[in-house]
Amino acid sequence: MISIEQARQILEKYQQQHILDYYDELNEHEKKSLLSQIERIDFSLLNALDTDNNSNSEKGKLKPLGAVEADEIAGCADEYFKTGIDAIRNGKVAAVLLAGGQGTRLGFDKPKGMFNIGINRELYIFECLINNLLDVVKKAEAWIPLYIMTSEKNNKDTIAFFEEKNYFGYNSEYICFFVQDMAPSVDFNGKIYMESKSEISISPNGNGGWFSSMVRAGLLKDIKERGIEWINVFAVDNVLQKIADPMFVGAVIQSGLQSGGKVVSKANANERVGVLCLEDDKPSIVEYYEMTDEMRTLLTEDGELAYRFGVILNYLFNVDKLEEICGNKMPVHVVKKKIPYMDENGSTVIPAKPNGYKFETLVLDMVHMQDSCLAYEVLRNKEFAPVKNAEGEDSVATARALLAENGIEL
Repeated sequence: MISIEQARQILEKYQQQHILDYYDELNEHEKKSLLSQIERIDFSLLNALDTDNNSNSEKGKLKPLGAVEADEIAGCADEYFKTGIDAIRNGKVAAVLLAGGQGTRLGFDKPKGMFNIGINRELYIFECLINNLLDVVKKAEAWIPLYIMTSEKNNKDTIAFFEEKNYFGYNSEYICFFVQDMAPSVDFNGKIYMESKSEISISPNGNGGWFSSMVRAGLLKDIKERGIEWINVFAVDNVLQKIADPMFVGAVIQSGLQSGGKVVSKANANERVGVLCLEDDKPSIVEYYEMTDEMRTLLTEDGELAYRFGVILNYLFNVDKLEEICGNKMPVHVVKKKIPYMDENGSTVIPAKPNGYKFETLVLDMVHMQDSCLAYEVLRNKEFAPVKNAEGEDSVATARALLAENGIEL
């Protein structure tokens, strides 16, 4: 751990000396905790407050990107499957589960993956995902390394839950947990907020921070030693998604492209979903709110929406390219947020409107840092059942209906 003198040097460099204002009042445990926080924070993120260094910029020139569509995939099923299953059997494929979030929007104050989506029996979100991965393990007759990214807030709960449930039948030797890097929260003048006299206001550094967090946790050595060449990264909240899907893996490998992204055809032009496209002739994701009306309604010669392939946060990346990306600085997005903080009187303030910035890296930027990406269409009623809301669209009820439709007992 860094010393108090080293901490002062770091804070002075970034003009954040106020973080130690109450240091002399703290007990020994609190002092160690605060120094540990200072050591772990990437203060260089603060440079993104300079508008020349952040990524809150306009998109480049956008063009539609075609996909290998469901009918075409069905026609190549045997060869895609063979290529993919061989890669899995040879230990070339791993999976990364992004599970750092809480189930707050579901009215559930635990890690989101611990939410019970069952009706007449217990069936947890984590369990659904492990079952989906076990389907591939059985076909390949080989275990697939699974790395699970947690956050500082939910790491202990997540690990304890998996241990309690005996990893839902998965071989624990092939499961590794790691904690996502954290980013500081600042006021509009760039001063880092404090939550208390010994706690810095921090939050996870966005879903694009997963690989750099793995590297910081020392897991690149494990990846190299296992001979892993491809990593399938996916989000916790889609209970129907196929993970380390041999067909997807095989299609990407056969395409010769650097990466792949699973997509679904948009339900309509106004569906609020990010779309895989080309930006300055490189793969990219354009968010719904970034699209003009003309782009949203543009049709192909076949009468289909030109920008119709919506992403579901299920990507396949090449490890060598990920290393290259990690060697460069990921774009940082500066986002206005409501940030609780400790005022000068030591009282906690819960703001009613945005009062500062958080820093996020996004997986969509990792896609844009690739030279090429295969858009791989899946059927939404087979592979897209997000659990984002307690009620309404993309809710517990809609996910349950899709699980039942696919023959999964609830």
